[in-house]
Amino acid sequence: MNVKQFSLGALGTNCYIVHKNGKGLIIDPGAEGLVVKQYLDSHDTKPLAILLTHAHFDHIGAVEELQREYNIEVYLHETEHDWLKDPMLNGSQYFGITEPIRINNADHMLTPGFLTLENFTFEIRHTPGHSPGSVSFVFEDEGFVIAGDTLFNGGIGRTDLPQGNHQELLTSIKTNLFTLAEKTIVYPGHGPETTIEKEKRSNPFL
Repeated sequence: MNVKQFSLGALGTNCYIVHKNGKGLIIDPGAEGLVVKQYLDSHDTKPLAILLTHAHFDHIGAVEELQREYNIEVYLHETEHDWLKDPMLNGSQYFGITEPIRINNADHMLTPGFLTLENFTFEIRHTPGHSPGSVSFVFEDEGFVIAGDTLFNGGIGRTDLPQGNHQELLTSIKTNLFTLAEKTIVYPGHGPETTIEKEKRSNPFL
């Protein structure tokens, strides 16, 4: 399985394409949909779905463009059902975005447990704190987790945005991420990858 990371948009949000055998998943396409499209096309990869770790504006900016391009469906935690179409909730109203983001609701509501999309099977873990509907996508057999803005290389997600909760974030990390194997690679929403082992040993916030 291949994991391609892009740093997209003004905030350098990480978008991931997880792909194998000509099929792929798009995770957190925050901006610059053309960059994602060029990669998919150059690798002859058909996307199956768009998965969102949460619905803040910098993680959803290219959702509508890619959904329309590939006629695929969007998956988001049920707690943030209304965020995609509400600039106050998704934050685009606060950060000086020229055109606040308003897009259609997600097609599928994520809940904790396992999800299979054709040749991909992975676990959804609810990891709130940065936002109430934040989730992490655990590919345990492949040895990695896509953690959104929950856990970073040497940091944690901010909790000063509306509905953020610092204690809830710490609990999410300790109960839903630090229980993974220490060798697990963590692909965060911003910045470089890390491992569970490294963050357990040296993350100053934990």
